[in-house]
Amino acid sequence: MDDAFVQHGAFSWCELMTTDVAAAKSFYTELLGWSITETPVGDAPYHIISIGGREIGGIMVIPPRAAGAFPSWGAYVTVDDVDAIAQKAQELGARTIVPLTDIPDVGRFYTFQDPQGAVLSVISYVKTAEK
Repeated sequence: MDDAFVQHGAFSWCELMTTDVAAAKSFYTELLGWSITETPVGDAPYHIISIGGREIGGIMVIPPRAAGAFPSWGAYVTVDDVDAIAQKAQELGARTIVPLTDIPDVGRFYTFQDPQGAVLSVISYVKTAEK
């Protein structure tokens, strides 16, 4: 397991939500030399970004709950207890963007906007030997 997936406070994943996944895949593979493979996650395909054999992020179509949003990159920070961090973020003035959500076989995440307006996701990953 990569340390970023277990180290509390480490940036561990970047994700692009876009309206045109095919165009984004073409652009970034040519621009940055990324390898991108499709995997099913829930109801829609998810596209895993790899470089040098290491998974670093993903690309997905903007989900219905975010309809109308502009294409954007988001970052995930690993935390030991996402539920506790979500509560603490709210106590410190954060606004919930995506409530606590489970991703089967991956983990549980929470997306918030900090008091200054910046958006960040925190995640606790499923602890498995395969990660």
